[in-house]
Amino acid sequence: MQSTDLGNKESGKIWHRKPSPATRDGIIVNIIHNTSDYLPKVLRFLNVAFDSSGDCLLAGDHQGNIYVFDLYGNRFNLVQRTAQACTALAFNLHRKSEFLVALADYSVKCFDTVTKELVSWMRGHESSVFSISVHASGRYAITTSSDTAQLWDLDTFQRKRKLNILQSVGIQKVFFLPLSNTILSCFKDNSVFAWECDTLFCKYQLPAPPESSSILYKVFAVTRDGRILAAGGKSNHLHLWCLEAKQLFRIIQMPTKVRAIRHLEFLPDSFDAGSNQVLGVLSQDGIMRFINIQTCKLLFEIGSLDEGISSAVVSPHGRYIASIMENGSLNIYSVQALTQEINKPPPPLVKVIEDLPKSKLNAGDLKVKVTSRRVQLPSKSRESKIQTRILKQDLAGHCENKENELSEGLSKKRLQVLLKGYGEYPTKYRMFIWRSLLQLPENHTAFSNLIDKGIHAAFLNLQKNYPIKSRKLLRVLQRTLSALAHWSAIFSDTPYLPLLAFPFVKLFQNNQLICFEVIATLIINWCQHWFEYFPNPPINVLSVVENVLAFHDRTLLQHFMEHDITSQLYAWPLLETVFSEVLTREEWLKLFDNVFSNHPSFLLMTVVAYNICSRAPLLNCNLKDDFEYFFHHRNNVDISVVIREVYHLMDTTPADIHPNSMLDAFVSLTKGQYPVFNKYPKFVVDYQTQERERIRNDELDYLRERQTVEDMQAEVDQQRDEYEAWYQKQELLRKAEETRREMLLQEEEKMIQQRQKLAAVKRELKVKEMHLQDAARRRFLKLQQDQREMELRRLDDEIERKNLSTSQEAIAKEMREDADAYRRKVDLEEHMFHKLMETHQTQIQNTQKWEEAKEKDFHLKSERKVSALSDASRKWFLEKEISDAVEHAERPHGKVVPRCQNEQVASSCFPATSQSSDISEMDSSTRISLSQRRVQWDGVERDLMERVRNLRQRLTARARHRCQTPHLLAA
Repeated sequence: MQSTDLGNKESGKIWHRKPSPATRDGIIVNIIHNTSDYLPKVLRFLNVAFDSSGDCLLAGDHQGNIYVFDLYGNRFNLVQRTAQACTALAFNLHRKSEFLVALADYSVKCFDTVTKELVSWMRGHESSVFSISVHASGRYAITTSSDTAQLWDLDTFQRKRKLNILQSVGIQKVFFLPLSNTILSCFKDNSVFAWECDTLFCKYQLPAPPESSSILYKVFAVTRDGRILAAGGKSNHLHLWCLEAKQLFRIIQMPTKVRAIRHLEFLPDSFDAGSNQVLGVLSQDGIMRFINIQTCKLLFEIGSLDEGISSAVVSPHGRYIASIMENGSLNIYSVQALTQEINKPPPPLVKVIEDLPKSKLNAGDLKVKVTSRRVQLPSKSRESKIQTRILKQDLAGHCENKENELSEGLSKKRLQVLLKGYGEYPTKYRMFIWRSLLQLPENHTAFSNLIDKGIHAAFLNLQKNYPIKSRKLLRVLQRTLSALAHWSAIFSDTPYLPLLAFPFVKLFQNNQLICFEVIATLIINWCQHWFEYFPNPPINVLSVVENVLAFHDRTLLQHFMEHDITSQLYAWPLLETVFSEVLTREEWLKLFDNVFSNHPSFLLMTVVAYNICSRAPLLNCNLKDDFEYFFHHRNNVDISVVIREVYHLMDTTPADIHPNSMLDAFVSLTKGQYPVFNKYPKFVVDYQTQERERIRNDELDYLRERQTVEDMQAEVDQQRDEYEAWYQKQELLRKAEETRREMLLQEEEKMIQQRQKLAAVKRELKVKEMHLQDAARRRFLKLQQDQREMELRRLDDEIERKNLSTSQEAIAKEMREDADAYRRKVDLEEHMFHKLMETHQTQIQNTQKWEEAKEKDFHLKSERKVSALSDASRKWFLEKEISDAVEHAERPHGKVVPRCQNEQVASSCFPATSQSSDISEMDSSTRISLSQRRVQWDGVERDLMERVRNLRQRLTARARHRCQTPHLLAA
């Protein structure tokens, strides 16, 4: 068998030479995972799963490391580190490189073995997921926990359905039937339902099993064709259901060694069309037995009591079996090698009878041959055992006594002959031979009852007196000692019991039942009369040792007596530690091969022989400390010489002092229940028990008082700590306050400096602001001055216009006065004219024609003059107003036109009325027409003045707006 240690490697070969699995065990390779730290430890594998091809398997350990093992390519790879234990695995998804892993945080993750990346993270469970079932298509998966089962779509990784149940009814398992679309749900009340995957319609329910063989189902397995369901539980009965007929068609009873079924797996065959006939049954003893469900025969088995299996899985094509062992390693088995004996061709029909050989084979020789084969092959099939047993029954009456026959078909005398020839038993079969020699009953129920009582009070603090590095070894030792204490009360007060039990616990730490029964058998047979003087050492036994030593080596005994060395120093340390302190592991195993194969007195003779073989160094010892050191440490003693000396002492010691006369022959433990062990002074044990109880109560009272005192002290210490903390806090606060004050002072100084800087900056800004304000004020004053100058110019212009209008009014007034004067003069002349007309009517009539002609001529001339004057005045006034308005608009600061110039223009336009004399010469008709013309001119003049006034206002407003806009923009 090859063994591979993964260590810290992330990839490598699974095996380094071509595997050749043996027929007896079929192991291709044993895979372990040890860390290479300063303190190496084993990383236990927890789950394993094959892919759909069956040539690759996935395995995860309790630290979350997940490996892929390619059995075809002989490679392994670390594909993921999840940092937490995995509780279930599935490697048969439709995407071949992906796998599902259920973790301890109740989540399910999907990873890719090629890219080593997380594909999806599925949550929803509130307890640990212990099962993952994948549909035949690889596109759906069912994850099962104790309280729910959930159906997932592996294309979208979305949850499709969720199975909710009552709290009182738990889930055992929910899984897909192979090559079908049916979901099978199994509950803790033994109800089994079949559901349609797509619609979740309940197809059927299996009926309840018969009451005569009713068991609580724990584990299930289905054949590849989905027709047969196997169910088992805490019983040696196995139920087979026909799912097509929906009825229980067979109940298989496993051997009596099987008390509970832990796992079931059908073994596929390439030629059975899915109707698997071989079923693997893993029982509580760690052995997986493969049986034919039709013939109900045991075909082969894997695992053993020493190397038990905790779980197993079979590859889809049925070539490999991967099992996780109880020690945490991973075994891969070859089904072909395991079934090699079964698949042998039938024997030939023609057989030849040969003559007998010259030397006749007697019965003794035949029995030796069969027995030797049985020793070498302890894992043969049941048929071989039966044939061997029948063969021995035929020859037993002629050869040996029944007391030399062992339960497993071994001969004790032949084993003794073998032992004397080789000096020790083969390492591979030593544990098997020991169990046969000691005839261990393997009372699982009785041992379970002892274990269920828990840790005994006497061994609660075992680690204080016996500090063991391995926590597992300490735990097994604690349980074993507790079971012994519950078996017999004396062992709770036996101080040397841990020393006596420790080597056996270390040897059988993976099988506590065997460990307990070996120690119990040792105490009953090889520790006889040890407890008669309890709590003192067995004086009677030590006296026997001393008598034998006195007979065979009086000189050595005399040397012991001269130095006051008693048997309690040179014999008792060897007995109470069963030589584990003075021998190595190999020497100790070799010694106990002989101890268990002989009479119980062999152990006492070994003490004498060890002293005799060590007489030279012992005779050189003179100090008591040297003797104590010698019998508590390893010495340069050949154990083979010691064993030969033991056999010599057994043969040469007289019968009166021989230990045989005091010790009884070997007696094995009883089957079913362990025997009562009361070979000790009960009153002493009871007294010690009472005293121990009293001491325990006193100790409890003391502990309570001490706890009270400690609580008070803790409270005082807490108060003191609180006071100190308060004072420290106050001191810190004071220091912090001082620091803050200093910081505040510094900040104030900084603030003062900053304020000074700020004041200087403010002053500079104020000065700049004053300069700016002064400049702005000057600009504003200049603007005001300009505006006032402009206003003055505007007023000047207004005054000029008003003066012009005043001059016009004066001219008009003067003209009106002239017109009035002229009118009065005309009236007077008219009056005078009437008078003259009256007096000179005749003359006038004579001259009328001449006068009318003259008057018309004058009237025309006057009218022309007045019209010309009016047109000239109106034209001058309009041109003047328009020119002033345009100049005022184009140049706001234009020059003022001299008043004299205006007057000159006016005087030129309006000459003096020097023609009044001519007007006075007009007649009355001429005056009337002139007055009418003046009235019309006055109306025209008023209308003209109104229009000029409006034009002036518009031009003035436009000029003011143009003048103010640049100053506003500058401001």
